[in-house]
Order: sequence, then C-alpha cells, then structure tokens
Amino acid sequence: MMDSTQPQITLYRGFPRSGNYTWSPFVNKLEARLRFAGLAYRTEAGSPRTAPRGKIPYATISPDNASPRTIADSTLIIDQLVKDGLLDDINAHLSPSQRMQDLAMRALFEDRLYFLQSFEKWQENYYTMRDHIFAASSYPLRVVVGWLAYRKQMHILYGQGTLRFSPEEISSMRWEIWKKLSSLLMSSKSQMLDCTTSDHPFWVLGGSTPCEADATVYGFIVSTLVCSACPETQKVVKSFPILIQYAQKIHDCFFPDYVGWE
Repeated sequence: MMDSTQPQITLYRGFPRSGNYTWSPFVNKLEARLRFAGLAYRTEAGSPRTAPRGKIPYATISPDNASPRTIADSTLIIDQLVKDGLLDDINAHLSPSQRMQDLAMRALFEDRLYFLQSFEKWQENYYTMRDHIFAASSYPLRVVVGWLAYRKQMHILYGQGTLRFSPEEISSMRWEIWKKLSSLLMSSKSQMLDCTTSDHPFWVLGGSTPCEADATVYGFIVSTLVCSACPETQKVVKSFPILIQYAQKIHDCFFPDYVGWE
C-alpha cells in the first residue's frame, strides 16, 4: 500500500503485467533502487508515445498540495528522488575510488553491454523481440511498426559502433563483461564472511549495503534471465553460478512478490 504521508510515485514500465520483471534492464534497475530504500510505488504500463523523452521507464511524482511531476530516464529519476530527500544517497559513504568504480560499472552496463545485447535481441532474434514488444498490436500493424523499430535500432547500433563488429566479436565482448562481473562478485562475496550461510544479499563493491551499481547490475541480470530474445546471453549468465546466486538473494530479499525465473 502507498503511505499517504509520502508523495505518490507511479512507475511506467511499458508493460501492463504487474508482479513480473520486464525485458528492460532500466525498468528493473529503477524498481530495485526503490525497493532497496523501501520506497512505496505503483506501476502502470504507460507508453513511449507519452513519455517525456520517448522512452521507458518514466515516473510521475505526486506530492501533497503540489502539481505532479513526470520524469524520464532511470538515472534522472533516481537523482531527482535523492535531491527531493525521498531516497538516501547510497553512494555517500563510498571513497572517491569506489565512486569511480561504481560510475564505471554503471557505464559499462548501460552504455556498452546494453547495445551489445540489443544486437542479439533485434538482429539475431528479431521476431521474438518484435512479437513481445508489440504484442498488443494487431499482426499487420506489428509487421509495419516492427520493421520501423528494427530500422531505428540498426541505425542506432551503427552510429554507436556495435554494428561495425562481427557477430562473433560482439558475442565475445558480451561474454567478457559477464565473466569479469562473475570474478568481481566472487571477490565481493568473500569479503562478507556470513554470506556462505546467510540469505542476506552480497553487493558488487563488497560492502554491507548496496550502491547504485547494484541496481544496474541486478536490472541487467534479471532482464537477461526473463528475456527469450537473448538466448545466447541467457546461457552465458546461467553458466556463472555466482551471478544467479547474487540475483536470487536480492530477489528473495526485495522482490518476494515477483515471479522469478526458471
């Protein structure tokens, strides 16, 4: 239930089903960040057509006796909620070196891995992606809109640089990121001696509490595990048990009401 003493927060996720993770790592990232703080929110489907920046997720914050504000982009939403005092700055305790590590990790996933996985989804598994994203549209419309979306994605991937590599090179780049994350989580877990017997989550930088990068990493792991349009990456993630353990502990602790993954 929403706390009547707090501003109402509505998160627009792009999909109508509640109680499920979405294929968007940014939606899952934002939900994780809100749940790390225990901040209540409600979900709606929304649409990129009505989003301030034309993309999902976006959120509406409705303070008492004030006009609602709609904000887009997961990072900007989090930053605004921190500025408003609704979320704590969970990176405040980090050293300058750790803050740089946190920022670099978020950039690696959000500005690098995202595009590498977009290639797998839109180029190598186009029909699966199209039929999921545009499931609410009639088949003829889905064909037309899907083709336009595909052209837009390929244009973005070429301009960003991913499409200039071979499929084998892209696959290798994806694998390397997940492999490095696996090694980092193994090290981080070893810094928390109680994690081998406890159900408490462990965190990417090895601390006792999450940082901003944890929301991003968790969002990407979960989106991969529930997305049938990235079967190769899904196999890679499942091949590293520490990634599944990391995600499972966070899921059990913060998302007990959500359907998990197989």
